[in-house]
Amino acid sequence: MASNIVKNLKFDLPAGIVVFLVALPLCLGISSASGADSITGVLAGIIGGVVIGLVSGSGLGVSGPAAGLAVIVLTNIENTGFEFFLVAVVLAGIFQIVLGYIKAGIIADFIPSNVIKGMLAAIGLLLIGKQIPHAFGDDKDAEGDMDFIQADGENTFTEIVNAIADPHWGAVIISSISLLILVLWQTKTLKNIKVLAMIPAPLLVVIYGVSMNLFFSSTSPELTLADSHTVNLPVYGEIKDFFTSLIHPDFSVLWQVVDTSKYTGIKPENAQVFTSLGAQYSTLFLMALTMAIVGSLETLLSVEATDKLDPLRRVTPTNRELFAQGLGNCFSGLVGGLPITQVIVRSSANVNAGGKTKTSAIFHGVLLLVAAMFLPMYLNYIPKACLSAILFMTGYKLANPRLLTDMIKLGFRQWGPFVVTVLAILFTNLLVGIIIGLIVSIYFILRDNRNKEPFTVVVLRTGEDDKFDYDVRIKFDNEVNYLNKNLIKLSLHDIPENSRVRIDARDTEFVSHDVIEAMDEFIKAVAPGRNIEISYLEREITQYEIDESVLKGVGS
Repeated sequence: MASNIVKNLKFDLPAGIVVFLVALPLCLGISSASGADSITGVLAGIIGGVVIGLVSGSGLGVSGPAAGLAVIVLTNIENTGFEFFLVAVVLAGIFQIVLGYIKAGIIADFIPSNVIKGMLAAIGLLLIGKQIPHAFGDDKDAEGDMDFIQADGENTFTEIVNAIADPHWGAVIISSISLLILVLWQTKTLKNIKVLAMIPAPLLVVIYGVSMNLFFSSTSPELTLADSHTVNLPVYGEIKDFFTSLIHPDFSVLWQVVDTSKYTGIKPENAQVFTSLGAQYSTLFLMALTMAIVGSLETLLSVEATDKLDPLRRVTPTNRELFAQGLGNCFSGLVGGLPITQVIVRSSANVNAGGKTKTSAIFHGVLLLVAAMFLPMYLNYIPKACLSAILFMTGYKLANPRLLTDMIKLGFRQWGPFVVTVLAILFTNLLVGIIIGLIVSIYFILRDNRNKEPFTVVVLRTGEDDKFDYDVRIKFDNEVNYLNKNLIKLSLHDIPENSRVRIDARDTEFVSHDVIEAMDEFIKAVAPGRNIEISYLEREITQYEIDESVLKGVGS
């Protein structure tokens, strides 16, 4: 194991740097969108990288503050205050640990592939659409905001139009050349130059962006990017100030009714006034349960998507991942961080940067910690315009046009739900869009299974001396589920009168109770009046010895 880690360091360390450069603005942006201090998102990124990275079984998944929870977090902080909210984050982590223990990760196995691919394509398009304003120097909308309707009243499209209509030319120059560098770095000519191949292109882009902005400040002040267009990490006078600035959960809410108006971030007009411990518990548990469920779903979706992107096609143990996320959220809540999920943007950046093992995710967390504690004054020189170019490339690789053409080749049953998922996410938000995509995909699955015959029917005319006119043989497939009930009922009613029916279930592993019930109703209520005799040919059940040592830990 140790030798494998050392062998892959040459891939994982550069990938960790790339993920760090992608994660930093997203951590800060999600903090802003959540109505929390900027350091809260960075803390979540640190915990997501180091703590979850160490515990998770995912080879390339990267965890951090959850964009899909930003609106929920904002509402909760404004209603109950940050200290109260942090208790809910810790409790949500405990709920997730329980979900992992009861093996709720199996849910990931039931997410259709076309929805996963639609989510990947939609996030890629969203990254591109949301970064265009930043590339043009319009940074009003927070990084990491994935909603179509923005907090400032604009939407994804109007924000792009506004940015292009009034560009900041310094940002345009930096973002354009940064994008050109990233594209050129992918060409075979530069890849074959070993010295250049050792330098991560995103790191070169950041160095270029900082240098160019400093050059503008000394030669063309009108092109210089202001602080609002650069990274904005909090700067501490001393290292100890980093720790003393952290906000911690107020666990007294568990045993006494509290005055939430004293808490950080609360809006007086939204404040919930608790009159009893029961009402307080109700609010606390609802907040925690909502974050646990939404965060777990976002994590499981990201796990499935990341496994599809993994060149080695490794399979992440989903129950272990839920446990890791729960542990991470407990830690994040305790130190004053935002709730965490595994996130596809950072995970796909890790894949595209050539990461091989979880070391890259852990290293990105370490870099976030070092940056927050020791280097904020230097990192604040980084223009958002050059970071937007990095996210452009990540978005393009997720929404590669080849993905759509591959889906079209599979037929409407696949590309229909895929397209619906993409459009739903683009015009609503990630969670709502995925739910819509799932509903459409499930509709197609139900429709196809409802019309699929899980059996074959043979009708033979009997001899003149037989008391029945027909011999009917019905052979069941391996599985007959409840979706096939209506088709079986119709087929039974089509059996001619005076028939002897033999149902062959010898090769059948499973028959739904609904199907058995429908058949019993026909045998008792319909068959006697039509002189239909029904019997079964059942297979013999053989008992096999199960090797528990092999099964132990499977699916954990």
